[in-house]
Amino acid sequence: MRILRIKATVQKTGLTISTLYEKMADGTFPRPVKLGKRAVGWVEHELDEWLAARIADRDQAVIPSKREP
Repeated sequence: MRILRIKATVQKTGLTISTLYEKMADGTFPRPVKLGKRAVGWVEHELDEWLAARIADRDQAVIPSKREP
């Protein structure tokens, strides 16, 4: 099991720090694990699952076909 700190989490997801915290507040992003008095980290496999779900959402979206003139 691997724990990623904030910089690695931002790099892995492509989200900004403020967006991570907004998504956590609305329950749409994995919550961090408290590592110390002022340190948190995210479980890497939970981030992988979250990213896989985003990809699945994209793949299930209906993509309008181009109309021929």
